[in-house]
Parts: sequence; C-alpha cells; structure tokens
Amino acid sequence: MAQKPHIIVLGNEKGGTGKSTVSMHVIVSLLRMGFSVGSIDVDARQGTLSRYIDNRKATSDKMKGKLPLSTHFPILLSQKTNRDEAVKEDAQNLEDAISKLLTKRFIVIDTPGSDSPLSRAAHAVADTLITPLNDSFIDLDMLVRLKSDTLDIIRPSTYAEMVWDQKKQRAIRDQGSIEWFVLRNRLSSISARNKEQMEDVIHTLAKRIGFRYISGFGERVIFRELFLSGLTVLDLEDCKMQMSLSHVSARQELRNLIQAINLPNVEKLAA
Repeated sequence: MAQKPHIIVLGNEKGGTGKSTVSMHVIVSLLRMGFSVGSIDVDARQGTLSRYIDNRKATSDKMKGKLPLSTHFPILLSQKTNRDEAVKEDAQNLEDAISKLLTKRFIVIDTPGSDSPLSRAAHAVADTLITPLNDSFIDLDMLVRLKSDTLDIIRPSTYAEMVWDQKKQRAIRDQGSIEWFVLRNRLSSISARNKEQMEDVIHTLAKRIGFRYISGFGERVIFRELFLSGLTVLDLEDCKMQMSLSHVSARQELRNLIQAINLPNVEKLAA
C-alpha cells in the first residue's frame, strides 16, 4: 500500500504573519532533501504562495531548470451563493487537489489570514499545523484573550478554538491527530520587556491549549528580497549570490525549524 502524503498546513486567521514565506521555505527544504513535494494555495485570491512559486519557475527557466519545484495547485473560494453548496464545493476542490498529489511524500498547504470553510477544511486534513505569529500582542490576540494589567490568560481565542474543533473532527473522521506548532516569527535581536512577556505567555498557553512552541525566523530583509525571484535562503549558493553572516544565520534558523517540527523521515537529513 502506498504511503499517504504527510500534510503540513500553515495557518493563522491574521494576515501578515509570514505564512507564505514559511510555506515556501519548508517546501524548498524538503525538495532539497530529496523528497517529492506538492503545494496547495487555498488563499488563491491573494495568491502570495502561488506568485512566489511562479517567480521561482521564471528564475529556474533562466537558470535552465536548476531549481527544485513543487507540483502546485491554487484553489479559489467557491462563488456559490448557497452556503451549504459553497462549503461542499470548497471541500471537494481541496479533496481533488490532494488526490492529484497522492504520489508526493509531503503536501504543504498555505491558508488565508481569515476564517472560511475552505481554510477550515485545510486545517482538518493537517498532520502538522504551523501557526506563524509575529512577536507582538496584537498577533497573540488570535490565540488568547489576556487581562491587560496582569497578562493572565482569560480564555483561548477564536482561532485556538477553531483548531481544537478541527482536531476533534479529525479524530472522529479517521482517528488521526494534528500536531500543532506555534512559531514566533520576525523576532527582533534586541532584548525587550515585551519580548520577555510574550515568551512567558506563550509557554503558559502552550501547556493550556496543547501546542508546541518553536522559534522562527528573525526580522531579516533577505526574506522579503527573495520573493520577487522566488528564491529561499537555501538557493543562494546555486544562484552564486554572496553569502553574508545574516544569510548564514537565516539558513540555520530554517534548519532549526525543520528539525523542530519532527516530520517523518526528515530528522536525520535535517541534522
């Protein structure tokens, strides 16, 4: 029996947290380890991941096909006016895209910064869920409601409740589980009280609502610069770009991320 693809979903109902950037770097990391990878953009209206991949194809063509590429499918939200019909069509479109990628070892799905039936359907099929979170209390509000004076946790927020609902649905549907990681992204190198408070709250929250906390990428210009060419920090040597200390640090951050999320058959290669 063929091995089922391991599905990695990048999810957060807030925009601008770096989901597409992390998606692309995870995709290229796995490709460069020799794995076959499919990718799905269920945020096709904004289409950041799809444009990233299109940019990569264009750069690869100029290099005579030297860059590894995923097999990619964008999915647009259903335009049906009847909600039940729209939900059914969204779920079917996602299922169809996944069915075309069943020969892949990994499927990476990028989701929109908003709640929708299609986004929920994507969360429900995740084996690994990664939630990038900018290092601010504005982004943290998507996970938890806090007391303003003491920063004590009042209750999990809407996105955390949605993830828990999808975890339950997944267990009921196929006895599967979703391993959830929250990734603090765009970290400042400057120590600050806000940063320490975020760290304390996230560690407390991780125990309460059941995710694993991992550090993500620092705030580096390189991640924004690479988008237009469709490149990642793993491609710089192939493109004969000069490596700075910042680039080397960014590449190490990515390796740390891949090791931290404990993907099947990946641990030794990542090390």
